Amino acid sequence: MLNVLNWLRTRDADLSALRRAGRAAIVMPALFALCDKVVGNPAMATFASFGALSGLLFVDFSGAMGQRLAAQTGLVAAGAVLVTVGTLASRTAWLAVLVTLVVGFLVLFAGVVSSVLASASTALLVAFVLPVTLPAPVSALPDRLAGWLLAGAASVIAVGLLWPAPRREPLRLATATACALLARRLRSEVDCVRGGFGPVGAAEYRALSDEAGAAVAALRTSFFGTPYRPTGLSTSARTLVRLVDQVVWLDAILERMPLDEEPGPTDAVVCDVKVAAATLLEHGAASLESVADSSAELERDLRRLEAAREAMETAVTGDLPLHRPRTAKSGSADAPGPSGAPDSPAADDAVAGILGALEPSFRAQEMSFAISAMATNIGLTVAALRRGWWDHVLGRGPSGVPSFLSSAQERAGAHVERHSVWLHNSVRGAIALALAVLLAESTGVQHSFWVVLGTLAVLRSNALSTGQNALRGLLGTGVGFVIGGGIVYGVGTHTTALWLLLPFAVAFAGLAPAAISFAAGQAGFTTVLLILYNIIEPAGWQIGLVRVEDVALGCGVSLVAGALFWPRGAGRALGQALADAYEEGAHYLRGAIQYGVARCDAAAPAPATPQDERRRAAAASRRLDDAFRGFLAERGTKHIPLADVTTLITGVAALRLTSDAILDLWERETVTSQEDRTAARGEILYAGTLLVDWYEAAARALAGSGAVPDRAARDEGADGRLLAAVRRDLTADDGRGTSTAVKMIWTFDHIDAARRLQAGILRPARAAATLRQGRGPFGPRPALRVRSSRA
Repeated sequence: MLNVLNWLRTRDADLSALRRAGRAAIVMPALFALCDKVVGNPAMATFASFGALSGLLFVDFSGAMGQRLAAQTGLVAAGAVLVTVGTLASRTAWLAVLVTLVVGFLVLFAGVVSSVLASASTALLVAFVLPVTLPAPVSALPDRLAGWLLAGAASVIAVGLLWPAPRREPLRLATATACALLARRLRSEVDCVRGGFGPVGAAEYRALSDEAGAAVAALRTSFFGTPYRPTGLSTSARTLVRLVDQVVWLDAILERMPLDEEPGPTDAVVCDVKVAAATLLEHGAASLESVADSSAELERDLRRLEAAREAMETAVTGDLPLHRPRTAKSGSADAPGPSGAPDSPAADDAVAGILGALEPSFRAQEMSFAISAMATNIGLTVAALRRGWWDHVLGRGPSGVPSFLSSAQERAGAHVERHSVWLHNSVRGAIALALAVLLAESTGVQHSFWVVLGTLAVLRSNALSTGQNALRGLLGTGVGFVIGGGIVYGVGTHTTALWLLLPFAVAFAGLAPAAISFAAGQAGFTTVLLILYNIIEPAGWQIGLVRVEDVALGCGVSLVAGALFWPRGAGRALGQALADAYEEGAHYLRGAIQYGVARCDAAAPAPATPQDERRRAAAASRRLDDAFRGFLAERGTKHIPLADVTTLITGVAALRLTSDAILDLWERETVTSQEDRTAARGEILYAGTLLVDWYEAAARALAGSGAVPDRAARDEGADGRLLAAVRRDLTADDGRGTSTAVKMIWTFDHIDAARRLQAGILRPARAAATLRQGRGPFGPRPALRVRSSRA
């Protein structure tokens, strides 16, 4: 017995498939017996049976027990509506086809707004397909609804009482773990600086860096480990998913913060910022893990971090080398620095001194912004999780979070775009289901429901995968026909034996797809249907032959739909999604830079924040996320290493969050100095334009046009020109323009940080562009052989 359980755990780690199969094996036969033998209503028995299979085998909600029961109840209610619609449309063939097309698209596309809806799509489609393929008058609707609702009530009770699943929130716990380790890494950095970089402290720092990096990698694996985004429409799910990008970005920022063993003048204030940030992140991680109310503590930590950051800015601006007396005329805008002409060696030393003084503070500012944003999202997540039941029902979320309706509209709107993988799959699936209903109605097959279910079972995101699944489905159905037919033939008219075998057949059908294979699951499901229909109306083994024929028709429909509608699948769509995400991210970065430089002048009207660019960039990132999940879920050769794809996706997130940081930098700035900053704005805009042009060219290459250009070389003279342009602000006696000048330099540093991303992006971007423009998974035909790599 222990050996069997150990074997199951290797294929079904948390025994979720065994749990579902066990519940279904108890509930489904009991309901079938109640409706068929006690009530004596075959229609009610049929809908109760398939309702139990839908609610217990085809879906497995996660989260707290209350959330699972609410989702299960919602599934029952939505299924009842679909049973009604399907029954009303079943009498007329053309109406059944049309309604199937509409309902199929709505159910499949609705999954884009919530993982709860996505995971329930098969169960919801069964609730519609079963009645629409069994023509019946309106008078049959009460019996059908009675069977479905009875099964729904039983499934809710079973989920709550029969082997309740433990609370599964891997994303929340993995995020909390990563945050806690990143905070420990920050503290280790401070200990190294304050302790003089001793060998013990350095070794501990390296060990913590590796441990934190591994935790972030595990978080990414958890996040991309499902075929759809692991979020729902709940406030906590929406805010939690933002943390994933922010955690990955923070890890990248810390990786770009090498410890300088040479002591600097700003070490003390930078360390204060790091300590405050680490404290905030530690408390946020603990709150996220325990779901404890720490709002007051987080708010207090946020204020301390803000105060430490302001103190750092004051200390940095007050200790710049250019604040020393100058030798040239103070009224000259081109007055040299500590000594010599602007282009003299002494001036170059002054530039280096200023940059050396500002570099640690910029990194601390960038890091503190990321952690502040993370703490805000952690607070919103915990507040949403701690809401009362009534607040959940009324949809009352914490302040500052969009309502679930506006969030759903935003998510759906992001995929109403011709390159969206989710839109492609929804349209393909709806057309396939409608064609299956049309074929079943036209051919007059005995069990048209099996045709449509066969279509739904094997349809995948590309023609090749659909064909492979069709072969597996037919093989499994054939095996099930042999096994089930042999059972029926051997039992003969002794239905008692069939009743005894039914629970074991249901259990095997529920467990086989996870523990053995898709084909084994089809074999088990075919055996269940043979037993079920021979109990209702004994027809012998011949009904198994009908099942094979119907599934073959359904597989044929899937093959046709898969070949005609976007047959290349998620691989090609991933290339286009990457192109769109980089293009929109570049546009957002341009808007953020333009917003920042426009805030430099006190006399200029306040510019509008680039909210439209921000929304479009976020929408493109969501489409990319779904395309990547589809790419991972597709079977077959991956012609580009997954590590390269992950690098490109990380670049998209970093580009968007860099734009967020620039906006945050200037939204908090109040400019009072009247200095002319035209030259400084020009330098920033020029550097930003070069950078954005590179990303736009890379996006065009990923879309199939042109080549990815060489990464932009650093303009060694740009720092000096920018410092010369803001020299008056940096050296003014009143100090009113110093903060503005420093933030202009920090904006320039943000641009340079985005430029340095090119080094990691360039090679995988060129590889992806070559495949897209040539022949590969992003393009017309495969050319490269398999190259395995771990993301």
